[in-house]
Amino acid sequence: MAEALWTSQDIAAATGGKLAGRPFAASGVSIDTRTLEPGDLFVALGGVRDGHEFVEQAMAKGAVGALASRQVFGSAVMIDDPFKALERLGIAARERASTTRRGAVTGSVGKTSVTQAIAAGLSLAGRAHASVNSYNNHIGVPLTLARMPRDTERAIFEIGMNHAGEIGPLSRMVQPHAVAVTNVGPVHVENFPDGETGVATAKAEIFEGLSRGGVAVLNADDPWFSLLRDAAVKAGAEVRTFGRGEGCDARLIDVRGRAQGAVIEARFNGEDLEVPILQSGAHWGLNSLAVLLMLEALDVELADGLAALASFEPLAGRGAERCVRLAGGGFTLVDESYNANPVSMAAAIATLGARSTAGRRIAALTDMLELGAEAPAYHAALAQPLAQAGVDLVFCAGPLMKSLWDALPPTRRGGYAETAAALAPRVAQVAEPGDVVMVKGSNGSKAGAIAAALTALDVRSGEAG
Repeated sequence: MAEALWTSQDIAAATGGKLAGRPFAASGVSIDTRTLEPGDLFVALGGVRDGHEFVEQAMAKGAVGALASRQVFGSAVMIDDPFKALERLGIAARERASTTRRGAVTGSVGKTSVTQAIAAGLSLAGRAHASVNSYNNHIGVPLTLARMPRDTERAIFEIGMNHAGEIGPLSRMVQPHAVAVTNVGPVHVENFPDGETGVATAKAEIFEGLSRGGVAVLNADDPWFSLLRDAAVKAGAEVRTFGRGEGCDARLIDVRGRAQGAVIEARFNGEDLEVPILQSGAHWGLNSLAVLLMLEALDVELADGLAALASFEPLAGRGAERCVRLAGGGFTLVDESYNANPVSMAAAIATLGARSTAGRRIAALTDMLELGAEAPAYHAALAQPLAQAGVDLVFCAGPLMKSLWDALPPTRRGGYAETAAALAPRVAQVAEPGDVVMVKGSNGSKAGAIAAALTALDVRSGEAG
């Protein structure tokens, strides 16, 4: 029988709490009854709805106990503050897994995909643990730590932010042995009076928790490389670089598209490599090199890293592709609907332009959020990369995307609507066999509604399976 992740006695000791009810042993930790698994500890966090209201439902779904600050249904470890208790539980998990090699990833673009690709490599090398989805904030990071088994050999954590001062405490909580900053761009800039400088400085907080002598994997092509490098060196890090320049530890030579994915040509620690990947985006050239450097820093053999990259599929909403079959043939849907900012939007547009297709290249774009006063200009500026990429039709949704719509020549205009939901049927009407249709926008601007409408066109969706 597998060892319990947490016993009620362990939880009480870690959090300073006191058991009320029968002792229990938990196999997991949950904060959400919608994803709770039988055997989980349920943490009754506050929020829009008080987690204590869901404890009875959690028990009905198989939770064995709760972390709670007031009397609840079933067994519970009673504490003053469930959120602080979750943090303490995460720190206790880190401390008891004293031999675990830990890594952390941040960046303006690509951190979730890079984190998950690293996780794929770690899992080939031994007992691994990783963030799920985008659990990268003040709740997601301690939750990921609290879920880490004591026999974990290697672990990778994603750390994100919306404001200054958020990454530092999370990095100190994880205490990573290696960190990566994928890049810095105009993301969440409305929360930074000094713009991208503030964003870069906030990303540099990742070094605050880095073990002395730990590895910092940095993008030498990034405009903010010098700021990040200086901060890493000041923190006592060994800096390892990826980029296109000759001096990089992992140097990107070329990215060649193929029928499914791409082949990366690179020079890694002086050795020539050809790396086949399932990702089609050109930005995956640099992403892959960041992955390999992080895996190296976490004591994973290069062969395992290459194998992980070769089999790592695009994540849902982050470049995942599918053929949507129509009566007369199929078109390719590229779903980039999870998030967007000027950097990732430009990369996705360039990737669309590089694709060979029998039909048209179509982009369906929704608002990029949290860009502050310059937001209209950032949107209008997308007209240039769309032209350079030879995109045939552009559909726009949202008040900010109206700036792009106005900047497009009439020949490239596919359609405009105020919302993604209103635009979706218009895009669906136009898609034809042979086309490649890319959908991209910020999660908050509901780009996923367009992807869902296009997926629903598939004549197979009505078939019994």
